[in-house]
Amino acid sequence: MRFSYNHRVITRAHESVPLPLLITGVAGVAGYNAFHYFRTRYPGQVIAIRQEDNWPLTGDGIIACNAEDHPRLRPLFDEYQFQSVLNCAGNCALRACELDSRLAWRTNVEGLINLLSIIVERDVRLVHLSIDLVFSGQRAGRSSAPFGVEDDPARFAYSESDPTDPVTVYGKTMVAAEQLIADWMPQACMLRISLPMGISFNGHAGAIDWIQSRFKKGRPATLYFDEIRTPAYTDCLNRLYERVLANDLNGLYHAGGPRALSLYQIAQIVNRVGGYDPTLLMGCPRVDAGLVPPRAGDVTMNSLALAVALDDDEPLDPWPHDPALVPTDPHWHHTRNGERGSPDLLKRILYRNPRRH
Repeated sequence: MRFSYNHRVITRAHESVPLPLLITGVAGVAGYNAFHYFRTRYPGQVIAIRQEDNWPLTGDGIIACNAEDHPRLRPLFDEYQFQSVLNCAGNCALRACELDSRLAWRTNVEGLINLLSIIVERDVRLVHLSIDLVFSGQRAGRSSAPFGVEDDPARFAYSESDPTDPVTVYGKTMVAAEQLIADWMPQACMLRISLPMGISFNGHAGAIDWIQSRFKKGRPATLYFDEIRTPAYTDCLNRLYERVLANDLNGLYHAGGPRALSLYQIAQIVNRVGGYDPTLLMGCPRVDAGLVPPRAGDVTMNSLALAVALDDDEPLDPWPHDPALVPTDPHWHHTRNGERGSPDLLKRILYRNPRRH
């Protein structure tokens, strides 16, 4: 499936987000961080919904409501009169989606159908988050070496016009969701993100939290040399969502960070900055991962179209911000050079963009 994007330059960043704002998928890293950002920016004007069975996730402004529950969701729109929606919903648990494709479809597609059926008849601004895993990362001619050449995602990266070819059930349902929005609400904006680098509500979701949770407990973590992503700080993503919600940019855009890293490299950074035992990190190629879930390869995204549309050379900062923290070889995390990494340092420069704080 192919999508095209607009070439209009959007410069009205000073305009405000249409309020009230609804954020779906607050249990995910992207949604959780966006909720707290927007609640701070617009007190009393932001509501988030989470699945009813996710009872540990509570707080002011968080409502238990399954996105696919039409009789529950429509009254929320009637009550709050939402003027914009940031749709972060989606079950991204790769193994769970492979083992229960019905669950993946219900969460990632039926929930969106329900949401669209409500907002298509209202004047609501919709920004929808998709994912780089709509691609397989196995396109011929792309590099697979984990060190060096991927630091320039634009060199081989996917553009919005490339056909999707997901290898996972999760990726397939996200493709279906993109098509629904293209058909039902072409005035909406879809942003394909990669790994959102920020905290999670339970301390285990998301790339940083999962990797760090292993190291904290003295357990090994095995990551892949040849699954390559374009991560971005949630700090930067939140500002991007705000900017896009406040303008009328429509269509599909890639919103990957400007630095590409393998999952193994990401784990190296977490290990070294967090000051953890370097022997706990293991690496392997995807072929050794087993059949369930299948793993994508190099799914780096070229986000030039978004930069052009926003008239901004770099709408997202690289993660990590300091280029000295980019691994240069498979044993890079063993070399500390007198540096004293710590969980506190990790929190300050990997969970948060030091340039923004």
